[in-house]
Amino acid sequence: VSGLDDLFVGLACVYDWALRRMRGHRAVRRPDERQLQALPEKRVAIFVPAWHEDGVIGTMVSHNIAAIRYQNYDFFVGVYPNDRATLRAVEELAERFDNVHLATCPHDGPTSKADCLNWTYQRMTLYEEAYAARFDLMVTHDAEDLVHPDALRWINFYAEEYDFVQIPVLALPTPPMEWTHGVYCDEFAEYQTKDVPARKILGAFLPSNGVGTAYSRAALEKLALAESNRVFDPGCLTEDYENGMRLHRLGCRQVFVPITRRNGEFIATREFFPRTWPAAVRQRTRWVMGIALQSWERHGWSGGFRQVYWLWRDRKGLIGNPLSAATNAIFAYGFATWCAAEWLRRPWGLAQAAATHPVGTGMLMATLALQAIHASVRVGCVWRIYGAWFAVWAPLRAVVGNWINTLATVRALWLYGSARYRGEPLVWLKTDHSYPSRAALMGRRRPLGEVLVGSGYLSSEDLELAVGMQPASVKLGEYLVALGKLTEDDLCEALSLQQGIPLGRVRPEEVNRRVARSLPRHIVRAWSVLPFKVTEGALFLASAHAPADELYDALRGFTRLDVRFQLVTQSNFEELAARLL
Repeated sequence: VSGLDDLFVGLACVYDWALRRMRGHRAVRRPDERQLQALPEKRVAIFVPAWHEDGVIGTMVSHNIAAIRYQNYDFFVGVYPNDRATLRAVEELAERFDNVHLATCPHDGPTSKADCLNWTYQRMTLYEEAYAARFDLMVTHDAEDLVHPDALRWINFYAEEYDFVQIPVLALPTPPMEWTHGVYCDEFAEYQTKDVPARKILGAFLPSNGVGTAYSRAALEKLALAESNRVFDPGCLTEDYENGMRLHRLGCRQVFVPITRRNGEFIATREFFPRTWPAAVRQRTRWVMGIALQSWERHGWSGGFRQVYWLWRDRKGLIGNPLSAATNAIFAYGFATWCAAEWLRRPWGLAQAAATHPVGTGMLMATLALQAIHASVRVGCVWRIYGAWFAVWAPLRAVVGNWINTLATVRALWLYGSARYRGEPLVWLKTDHSYPSRAALMGRRRPLGEVLVGSGYLSSEDLELAVGMQPASVKLGEYLVALGKLTEDDLCEALSLQQGIPLGRVRPEEVNRRVARSLPRHIVRAWSVLPFKVTEGALFLASAHAPADELYDALRGFTRLDVRFQLVTQSNFEELAARLL
């Protein structure tokens, strides 16, 4: 039954694609660069709920500010008063960036993610009152997200027609044999290529992915009015799924931005998902509890045939996940007994049993055919995004996914049943987050020239002239300083924006000479870095240049401390070197 269900969804997509191809138009139009530039920028508030995210929130915010090709936006980071480390990290960000704001919940955490988002929304409204501002769009993100540089521009485009805009979410690529994370790569690639478009084709609501989701101000006000000013339901574990359903019922227009490749890169939010079994089971436990169990309890099977059909698809994992793992076990048993029969030259018992049950054999063959079709579709979806070598392992990773989903389903049933029996609230089952390495981030940073022009340091005419005359051996920033088009301070500020690295002046008299000499002299000279502070388990290095990836490898042999950088002007660095070395 589940196999036929999946086949029907695939055929619906094929039919819609063929029909639209004959008519010469697409299900969702895609903007070109001219259309993106022509629209005035709506003001965007990016909400990031955080609980014990001090290890990643600083890198996430600073990187995305450096990468995003959009001007009119602010970050509001929701934290709890009893999470002091994250609170300090966000306070530091707010001091560095004018468009980063701390949103402190009035009570200790963790509660639910929805509760944290609600208080973040209230902080945004207070900001609006204080500064006579108004945000047109609100976008949700998590503390490990890589926001695509053009995502806000695409959201700005679609928000002209829609109240709910979902940017695709794709897992960052990892080696094919990293099985747990590979399951996320496969499932998100297939789900957003096939299932999400099918929901729209068949007239169902679009659930939010939780990140990369934009709400118009009109949609937010409808949600607040309908639920006593609660934009997100604080009692809900999967507030993203719930809001997609609520907005559909309120008559708001929804759109999923098709997975589109531009300039060799997909327009999508990228992130690392859990890479170990325990973390994956924990995260999926929350998904099953919220989407299948809590949604069933809250909404039953209402909404008409189309909605009920998709509620069935969203909840069938309660049965399908354990059955999938059971079929894997049966297959392993069958394969083992067949090998034993071949080795001992005896008849295979299952073959003899099948000969006496032709109807059952026919059903098995039909199921095998459906599974082959489904596996081929998944391989094709994964191939498109991650390449052929990664895709060929998708069928084996599906087995891993079956067992992860089974454990999560069993755990969800136990936790949900226990909470309901004891009358306890369901709390935020937080997933530990990691952030990509600097090498992975660098491809998304805006070019220095774009930062200089976009931030008003330089005119586009002066940039074009300088690029045309720039000697091959001289960096663009240094050349602009030599031409007198930039000051050292201007260049340092622009590099800080581009690289997401804090800047500031370091006074030689405030630096301990022993700290300054904690690295070998040849390292300091070769890489133009100078230690100036050790605090909270980190070694702080001053430099007039953005650190190269190789520098991190070079430093591993000399310190076990976490290495952090601060940009200084060239003259400040020379002053430090002369006084301290």
